[in-house]
Amino acid sequence: MDETQKLIDAITKGIQEKKGKNIVIADLNDIQDTICRYLIICQGNSPTQVAAITDSIRETALKATRIKPTSVDGLSNAEWVAMDYSDVVAHIFMPASRDFYDLEHLWEDARLTKIEDID
Repeated sequence: MDETQKLIDAITKGIQEKKGKNIVIADLNDIQDTICRYLIICQGNSPTQVAAITDSIRETALKATRIKPTSVDGLSNAEWVAMDYSDVVAHIFMPASRDFYDLEHLWEDARLTKIEDID
């Protein structure tokens, strides 16, 4: 398994450990001029949960791959947090912000993979 796939798996696990929902992985490899190869999009139900998911992703990815995000933006209000891992960018949204920005529709040319929620 390559390093990028390990990172995707670790980010997904970090989301699931804090009960993040509606996980979608957008594969952007076949789209020209993108800033990354993959987007991982999910949501939490409160700012506290969004922050907890962010922390879980950071810890799980570091443990599994020894990779740290180059930047993390949005924690001050935790409506939409973006974690930049260069090839992979994780987006953790509150439901209203996710509906408003609708990244899945914006990147509808990407191959989208939905991950089943863990209850």
